[in-house]
Amino acid sequence: MEKKLILDVHEKPKVAHWIALSIQHVLAMFGSTVLVPMLTGLPVSLALVSSGIGTLFYLFVTKGKSPVYLGSSFAYIAPITSALALGATLNADGSIASHPNYGAVMGGLMMVGLVYLVIALIIKFIGTDWLNKILPPVVIGPTIMVIGLSLAGTAVNMASEHIVVALITLLTAIIVSTYTKGLLQLLPIFSGIVVGYISAVVFQLVDFSAVNEASLFAMPDFAFLHSKPVFNLEVAAIMVPVAIVTITEHIGDHLVLGSIVGRDLTKNPGLHRTLIGDGVATFFAGFIGGPANTTYGENTGVIGLTKVASVWVIGGAAVTAFALGFIGKFTALVQTIPSAVMGGVSILLFGVIASSGARVLINNQIDFGRQRNLIIGAVILIVGIGGLTINIGQITLSGMALAAIIGVILHLILPDKEASYGQRSNKTEFELEVVGEESTTSETVMTKEQTTAI
Repeated sequence: MEKKLILDVHEKPKVAHWIALSIQHVLAMFGSTVLVPMLTGLPVSLALVSSGIGTLFYLFVTKGKSPVYLGSSFAYIAPITSALALGATLNADGSIASHPNYGAVMGGLMMVGLVYLVIALIIKFIGTDWLNKILPPVVIGPTIMVIGLSLAGTAVNMASEHIVVALITLLTAIIVSTYTKGLLQLLPIFSGIVVGYISAVVFQLVDFSAVNEASLFAMPDFAFLHSKPVFNLEVAAIMVPVAIVTITEHIGDHLVLGSIVGRDLTKNPGLHRTLIGDGVATFFAGFIGGPANTTYGENTGVIGLTKVASVWVIGGAAVTAFALGFIGKFTALVQTIPSAVMGGVSILLFGVIASSGARVLINNQIDFGRQRNLIIGAVILIVGIGGLTINIGQITLSGMALAAIIGVILHLILPDKEASYGQRSNKTEFELEVVGEESTTSETVMTKEQTTAI
């Protein structure tokens, strides 16, 4: 029986390969993880430290059964910016001179983490059988597709900053993934970024001045050393409702990863454990002054592309990210990676996520000749990708979260519910029919060279 994964969740690579594979995950998450603090004004070093510590705690809580990487959440950019602006002192040019609500932002993010913990406890005692009733494959598949496709604009916009560099990056990743063997075949993203970065230097797109000015080692600016968390209701009203969106994204990301690794992560280690890991990571990030954490689709894309799902590799990436928070020059160097390079690899990574959603539909043999399935899939895709937004008081629902909610509602109100489950229509438990270890498709074949490399 051939394995779907080259390295399964608990398998440990050789040391040299372990380092290289972990660095690839760091590079995949780095651009997005540091972009959030750059846009909000929070320290970049704290984003890296909280990302590393949060991921390690997540792996501990989930008993090393879920190879998820946690990075800075884009969903909280607007809430953090709005909260920091409340009562802020402005400079003559209109920029913010001081953040009197920094402590309130810390407290708000900590409350978001507590919301995760409350939801996790509810799931612990009630179970996850309700997921089977509200999230059939016809809802799950298109929703997963939305996760990847909704990011398409971001990837293309970054790539458009210098299309030649982006194409060099993308083509390098494709060639390495398709035509090479052994260890190199497992490093398409790393290879793409390295070659893309070199091409960016040739085209004079890289400014090294920040690297020259940075010190070799630098202590992160931990907020708790000079600020205390403040639990402000006004800031909480801005931030806490966003948890509805990110928890929905959390479930979606774990369904994506489950479809890749061939097991139901909502059952084992359990959705309550994954939510606790994510929630505590966000609570800790708020305490030290970093941005909220969330499961990272970029790293899920790396796993889907390389077929390496080892938690040892994810843990190595977390330790590396933590260390980078203390290395000033290296952090500055990685921050010089042009957007075009990140756009090139993102085109591939986000596409892998979207393809995973299509695979859920195929594996469950969803019949789109049935009117209800066609309607549900069509509405989810257009609402999610089109960016429809609904405001309910202080809560704003849009994108994937809104698409998933509408999909669930349509599933519950339209007749002939069994048609939405495809080949698992007679099952009562929440069991995603994904490509498991029984798969014999060509993508699951592990070559002799790959086996030897690992």
